[in-house]
Amino acid sequence: MGFADEHLTPLTDEGLGNSAYLVDLGNGCALAMDASRDLRALRAAAERRGLTVAFAADTHLHADFLSGAVQLGHDDGATVLASAAGHRAFAHTALADGDEVDLGGLTLRALATPGHTDEHLSFLLLDGAVELGVFTGGSLIVGSAARTDLLGSDRAEELARAQYRSLRRLATLPDHLPVWPTHGAGSFCSVPAGAARTTTIGAQKQSNPLLAAPTEDAFVAELLAGLGTYPAYFARLGELNRTGPRVLDGSPLLPLLNAAQVRQLLADGGHVVDVRPAAEFATGHIPGALSIPLRGQFATWLGWLLPDTTPLAFVTGNGQDLDELVWQAYKIGYERLAGRLAGGMQAWRDAQGPVTATAFVTADRTGDRPYLDVRQTVEFAAGHVPGAVHIELGDLAGRTAEAPAGPIVACGHGERAMTAASLLERAGHTDLAVLAGGPGDYATAHGRPLVDGTEAAHG
Repeated sequence: MGFADEHLTPLTDEGLGNSAYLVDLGNGCALAMDASRDLRALRAAAERRGLTVAFAADTHLHADFLSGAVQLGHDDGATVLASAAGHRAFAHTALADGDEVDLGGLTLRALATPGHTDEHLSFLLLDGAVELGVFTGGSLIVGSAARTDLLGSDRAEELARAQYRSLRRLATLPDHLPVWPTHGAGSFCSVPAGAARTTTIGAQKQSNPLLAAPTEDAFVAELLAGLGTYPAYFARLGELNRTGPRVLDGSPLLPLLNAAQVRQLLADGGHVVDVRPAAEFATGHIPGALSIPLRGQFATWLGWLLPDTTPLAFVTGNGQDLDELVWQAYKIGYERLAGRLAGGMQAWRDAQGPVTATAFVTADRTGDRPYLDVRQTVEFAAGHVPGAVHIELGDLAGRTAEAPAGPIVACGHGERAMTAASLLERAGHTDLAVLAGGPGDYATAHGRPLVDGTEAAHG
């Protein structure tokens, strides 16, 4: 068995598409790499192994989640390791290129690999002179490299050229060396699809198209061409991670609210988020509520569609995991959680609250409604209904006037489409329906083969 099999525990956040790592240092202590503020899985893994987290390292100022390093420093006395160029405003060991940290037998060496962010570090783990693996964060990832436009589109090319040099530097490491990235499939910080989250230097030299680019210009063109949109909250978290997330005293709570309190919250400019499954939301919901089903991608859409500056109340269903709801919000910096409606929608109805419903129909019952596709551009381009109007869900709040009248709103399965429908309803749209399914189901039911490309109809 190799080092990773015995000493490395990957901790994957399927919703954000990221991996943190817990490294057993062999002396009862552990290193946490790129841990998020939601430390539940990391703490459970450490407890199973009987480990104390002695070091918490971050490869970069994360844009997609709040770091858990400050919390680990507070709770566990962990030494926080991070780039000196990040100018973090809290206690940490500031590292520059080539600096080494003794982890109690093993050594961590900092490698400057800017590109995804200015201050990005990769960390080479060594046992004496033996290289055990490299944590590459958002530099070299499986099949690609992480995006370079998070600091503004005006710097995307400059940072892509830095990313080119960083990947070439990492490619000089031994072919057999394990590569442990943070970003993986499903992350808006990266490009490729696929299940693999770890790799080796040699495998990437053989299969990563960016490493195969013949010139720096070709590398830059290929990397920038693959960048899609990303959640709005990404613009805020880098600075929050630099100043340091607020230390929490235990698990955050979600107070109970009665119907009158929810009404008042709405009247005061707050938002109601309905986290029940799309089918339950369809049968009846509070007018103006935003449908964001509680699943792995909940944090992404919460942070994309709502501000972090207004109070949020939640409508939940039976058996939903309230801890998961709260931690998904807190890990992206959403702390103004007013509470949840006690008794759910039945309590709202009992209090004579207004209720509205949204048609949720199968593909054979859509009629001849215009088709509004709210998937990402890359999904749309891979295959869509002929004549579909295309507006990404992340853009829809600012473009509701472009939506066709009386549409069938669709995504890949129905969850994002129900979110889109709730946005349209809030903007005054009526007589709409949501497709319970995706474009393939529609194509089969209507005998209209899908087409590819990005050309779409306009609302």
